[in-house]
Amino acid sequence: MAVVIRLKRTGRRNRACYRISVADSRSPRDGRVLEHLGLYDPVHPTKDQQSNLNIERARHWLEQGAQPSDTVRSLFKRHGVFAEWGKAPTMRRRPGRKKVTATGKTRASLKAARLVAKGARLTERVTARSAAAKAEAAAGE
Repeated sequence: MAVVIRLKRTGRRNRACYRISVADSRSPRDGRVLEHLGLYDPVHPTKDQQSNLNIERARHWLEQGAQPSDTVRSLFKRHGVFAEWGKAPTMRRRPGRKKVTATGKTRASLKAARLVAKGARLTERVTARSAAAKAEAAAGE
């Protein structure tokens, strides 16, 4: 079972509030959770009271291998959850962020290389045609 730490939306329309929760990755966003770790209220006027968090339980779940979402990771950094490790763990890779081919190159770099090669072929054609035209003109004289 893959465990994630993510935000669960509560509150009302246009006034969102979130619970920081630990859940199975297969459960829906607002579905069943294993544990609530705290609250996050992004609309609250004072930064100090925007979020509260049970730091010990958050560290416990991270030690058990739970993966935090990007927003939760930034909240953990703000509260100093990663202070013991010295550095926050790397962000998880989401599918579709950057397309990489089997050779390890991104699709954008391959497309750029193809365009450069196409430009080189076009210039070769143009120079070959102009050379042929010059030769024809010289032979006609």
